Amino acid sequence: MTFTKNFRSPTAEEWYIFLPSFKDPLTGGAPGKAIIHYNLYDTKHIFINTTIIFDDPDLHNNKHHQLVYLLADEIVNRLVGYADTLLSVHSGENSYNAEYKQ
Repeated sequence: MTFTKNFRSPTAEEWYIFLPSFKDPLTGGAPGKAIIHYNLYDTKHIFINTTIIFDDPDLHNNKHHQLVYLLADEIVNRLVGYADTLLSVHSGENSYNAEYKQ
């Protein structure tokens, strides 16, 4: 798994996620994208909002649920670290929401 970073704004980052054997069917490029939004205004309960979108239809298939879950977990660990995170994964039948707390 490799990443390419693009800045969206001072409080958000966009990362393209490259995976062997998977690709975006329209562009042939990265099959996934992660958008990380840092909530810097509310210091009482700081969460990092992370959205992961997988565009490869093969990753939308229920047979790959465990793979999507493991990929999303690894992406959060690598890109966000151990901060409190609200996660939203968009991958067809494998879409889900999660909360990571220290």
